[in-house]
Amino acid sequence: MKTKKAIYKIIEQGDHGSKYNLIFDYSIMSLIVLNLLSLALESIPEVKDKYGIFMNYFEAFSVIVFSIEYALRIYVSDLVFQTKSKINSASKFIFSTYGILDLISILPFYLPLFFGFDLLFIRIIRLFRFVRILKIGRYNDSLSLIFAVVREKKGELISAGFVATIILIIASFLMYYVEGDVQPDKFPNVLACFWWAVATLTTVGYGDVFPVTALGKVLSGIIAVLGIGLVALPAGLISAGFMEKISKKKESEKKCPHCGQSIEH
Repeated sequence: MKTKKAIYKIIEQGDHGSKYNLIFDYSIMSLIVLNLLSLALESIPEVKDKYGIFMNYFEAFSVIVFSIEYALRIYVSDLVFQTKSKINSASKFIFSTYGILDLISILPFYLPLFFGFDLLFIRIIRLFRFVRILKIGRYNDSLSLIFAVVREKKGELISAGFVATIILIIASFLMYYVEGDVQPDKFPNVLACFWWAVATLTTVGYGDVFPVTALGKVLSGIIAVLGIGLVALPAGLISAGFMEKISKKKESEKKCPHCGQSIEH
């Protein structure tokens, strides 16, 4: 039990303030960053041809480290998730957000070893190695705070996304019927118009695809203006939640940990 608690203090964040925990966190974060750098360099043919073998060794080393970390987190899961049995605690970790991310980050390495996949599928699942960057949220308080805000505001964010989707669908049909006959090559169907609406609503623009009719230009202008508000809405929700979290954190820091009363300076 002492060994398990010692491992827990090293791999899990908490108020224990263990220097070994900090060393562990920074080591894993550094390894994740190096993995992303390696993945980016791997996309350059010249670099991959010259250093591909070293990248493969580094990938194998990283997967071994991440696999050991994953196994250790399952091992101490009963100290993190207090349940009636160790199996339930392990299940809670495995199906938690970070548990799933941990598994996805190592699966691309193991799957081709046990299953016969074609080259295209192997390339696709290996691409999922980039999700390792999301693991950093576990070791960084700021990222954890953002994830917590997104979880708390998910209802409002879903509502904003639903409204945006409705506007996109309406805009797609309207632009198809307004511009489809005039520019059949630019607005050939509703799906093509949907992509144009997404680019316009997010104010990114669609390059050489734009309406030429008077009604089409009016609709395009309305969609662009709506896009400014709809894109800003989720950002505003997250910002408000972020400030609320920071405010609560500062208030909790001012309270006495024993009696819960505010500490007067």
